[in-house]
Amino acid sequence: MMIRVFLILLALLAAPAAAQQTNPNSILPGRPCHGQTPCALDGRTYHVKEPDGWNGVSPLPVLLHFHGWARTGAVPVYHGRISGATRRRGVLLLAPTGINKTWDFWSGRPGDVAFGAAVIEDAAKRYPIDRDRIFVSGYSFGSAMAWRYVCQNGDGVAALLAVAGTLDQREECAQGPREVRHVHGLSDTVMDFPMGPGGDTRYPVALWRQQFGCGASDQVSDWAITSDDAFTRHAWGRCTTGKRVTLDLHPRGHFIPKGWIGRQLDELLGLPPSYP
Repeated sequence: MMIRVFLILLALLAAPAAAQQTNPNSILPGRPCHGQTPCALDGRTYHVKEPDGWNGVSPLPVLLHFHGWARTGAVPVYHGRISGATRRRGVLLLAPTGINKTWDFWSGRPGDVAFGAAVIEDAAKRYPIDRDRIFVSGYSFGSAMAWRYVCQNGDGVAALLAVAGTLDQREECAQGPREVRHVHGLSDTVMDFPMGPGGDTRYPVALWRQQFGCGASDQVSDWAITSDDAFTRHAWGRCTTGKRVTLDLHPRGHFIPKGWIGRQLDELLGLPPSYP
């Protein structure tokens, strides 16, 4: 019994060191934690994925992505609809792991927000980050966490890219990003579609429209990435703060639509639209 306890304690003590093992996929000198090898930070971990073909010198836009419930930061760095988008567009992907594989976005306590900010600063010690192009995204519970992050620490964020998860639209946010882009399925029953009064389907971004002074008038258009991934876009581009809000709606359920993150990055980075 004593030997078993000793081995368990030894494994726990060794865990932080194992998290910092070098990884051959990184092109940086010393090949630090990267990909499926997590980076240790303040007793927690995050994952990082460099873009394809990066020269090791050019400043990198950043996508800080919060994973879904019961997942870890290891999932986004191999997910085709997340890292597949960042790798092809020269974007550095940072994916923190939530405590107990979830996020504290309900209460507004700043623990996970502070950790997300610390992840960016820790990565900046090894990568030349483009501070003007920091994007924050998330899926499901992670999307709500991304909302919480920019609500409390969004003044330096270029855009929120949120997929199928929001905060209560009656929240008051001390800060906010320069642009909000949100996608949600009308048939979502996991993070239920936040229908507005009188069946207003534009309600999922009511918080930001009010905060940015966007008014009721919006531009409506239909667009598609694949034959199965088509959207109705509501866009508010004449907000009194100079900020922008975009809401993409589709008729299906709870998932990350093919190519959606990639298309938002294309538009934000001024790249030709591409798929995937």
